[in-house]
Amino acid sequence: MEQNRIEKHIDLKAPPSRVWKALTDYKEFGQWFGVKLEGPFVVGKTVAEKLTYPGLEHMQWAVDVKKMEPERLFSFTWHPYAIDVAVDYSKETPTLVEFTLEATSSGTHLVVTESGFEKIPANRRLEAFRMDEEGWIEQMENIAKYVG
Repeated sequence: MEQNRIEKHIDLKAPPSRVWKALTDYKEFGQWFGVKLEGPFVVGKTVAEKLTYPGLEHMQWAVDVKKMEPERLFSFTWHPYAIDVAVDYSKETPTLVEFTLEATSSGTHLVVTESGFEKIPANRRLEAFRMDEEGWIEQMENIAKYVG
């Protein structure tokens, strides 16, 4: 089993325009993802806010927005499973998260890919991979419920 890359697929009944809005409108993203964002996603900018996910409200959530190709690709980098407040994760190489949208006859095929785990320090790589693997399963269910 490859543990450097996570890839999850889901078919959504919503059109790409609706899925795109749920992914890239900061207010909508925050609703289904579990983070309170105070401003929009902008390519080349960092977004850093507090999680609203139950049990993780004390945690900072930060991403660097890389690409926004309307109704096709949204990507950012982040530090996976960065939950220990005593650790400075900024010294680590972040992973790349990519959301790819493809129109289908019944809505949108959404793929989320997270890659780059091989660059995470060995002492936390496996746990970060495992937690994000589980997290993306849940987040794909969350967006499916959100977009209807």
